[in-house]
Amino acid sequence: MSEAGVSSTVDQDLERQDLERFLDTTKEQRLESYKALLRIPSISGMPEHAPDCRAAAEFVAADLRIAGMEHVEVSETGGHPVVYADWLHAAGKPTVLVYCHYDVQPADPLDLWESPPFVPVVKEGRMLARGSSDCKCHVSMHVRAAEGLLRTRRSLPVNLKFVVEGEEESSSVHLDAWLTANRERLAADFAVISDTSFFEGNLPALTIALRGLVYFQLDVTGSKLDLHSGVYGGAVDNPVNALCRIVAALKGPDGRVSVPGFYDDVAPLTPLDKAAFAALPLDEKSYVEGIGVTSLFGEPGFTTLERLGARPTLDVNGIWGGFEGEGPKTIIPAHAHAKISCRLVANQDAEKIFGLIADHIAKVAPKTIRYSIQRLGDGNPSLTPIDTPAMQAAARAIEATFGVLPLYIREGGSVPVCASFESILGISTVLLGFAPADGQFHAPNEWMWMSNFETGIRTIARYWDEVSNLEIG
Repeated sequence: MSEAGVSSTVDQDLERQDLERFLDTTKEQRLESYKALLRIPSISGMPEHAPDCRAAAEFVAADLRIAGMEHVEVSETGGHPVVYADWLHAAGKPTVLVYCHYDVQPADPLDLWESPPFVPVVKEGRMLARGSSDCKCHVSMHVRAAEGLLRTRRSLPVNLKFVVEGEEESSSVHLDAWLTANRERLAADFAVISDTSFFEGNLPALTIALRGLVYFQLDVTGSKLDLHSGVYGGAVDNPVNALCRIVAALKGPDGRVSVPGFYDDVAPLTPLDKAAFAALPLDEKSYVEGIGVTSLFGEPGFTTLERLGARPTLDVNGIWGGFEGEGPKTIIPAHAHAKISCRLVANQDAEKIFGLIADHIAKVAPKTIRYSIQRLGDGNPSLTPIDTPAMQAAARAIEATFGVLPLYIREGGSVPVCASFESILGISTVLLGFAPADGQFHAPNEWMWMSNFETGIRTIARYWDEVSNLEIG
């Protein structure tokens, strides 16, 4: 190594020691700030909590100012506000857009919580509170990482733009319009989305893919009113029976979707993809026991993890119609209903898939009934190749701080903003999250490992150093 290279390495080591000292001396303040954010019941899906969502946005904005970020703004969207901030003085270095969300899910059922959901408590190394892992931990971690770098170096190694949203848990209904209106201001080389988790067993992991979503309700109608099954049985079709026939025509007994064209655009797994899946330590026996089923089921020709992360699905989420009370009521129901969702994978388009399903239903629906379809939400999938420079920089940062190379995982769930960044802003994403895989997101007793929280702050700071050395664009 040259003398200049040795000097640079020494400088970096000293800078990291300064950061570590700062983080050591500010640990209590950091904990209290995290708790203060968790105390705000920013439930975006409940209108009565709109003031709390605004309070959370104002809190995050104030925290970003304290950290040293600039141009901090609580931006109106027509719904809950988006918090924007930036720091853009790293000349010639990459610009990264950082995304998290400050809103949370409802806390019901309250009686199952060990402690009140908005009274954060650290118990046995875990932060227990609604939003502790999804996703207020990531908001706090990114702010504290930026603060640590700015306080110890007076600068950041890269240019950062923060977008902290308030409607992720209620379908981000206003975000795309806001992204479109702010497209120029949000220009970046790539985005980092922190709203993901490690692998089972708290093994450090990078999420490389998220599934998209198509969600709709199918309503089937027969007569104007329920009919006497003795008087009319055998003369008219039963909407519940008809609905069951339609649903059965959507999916075969082997788990494959029967809709023509459904799989046409699915990205095939590469040898590197298959190797990444094979590296994940899934104990299928424990997995079966943990979820309480008798056996696993799914599309033939793929492993369980491949089916969970890289193959599309179609599932009935709810079905109802007719009499459901105690005792008999001999009727032919007037109507029946089903909620159906599809999880989509790389290269599939939600609009196209919905069209294919609607066309198929039109072909298989009996002429003896009427039906309608209500769209309830959708989002496109995303995939970031493992070997991109930004992804490999994240792997190096995790290895340097957590002491192991990360696993590469594909999440079965959806984060619609990932596809929005790609389609509206034209930028790829790195999914860098630190929540425990079993952190009980959306459920009672949501929790976050404080060790992940603390080490994750150091990982983020290390990541900005790694990114500063990349040649992007």
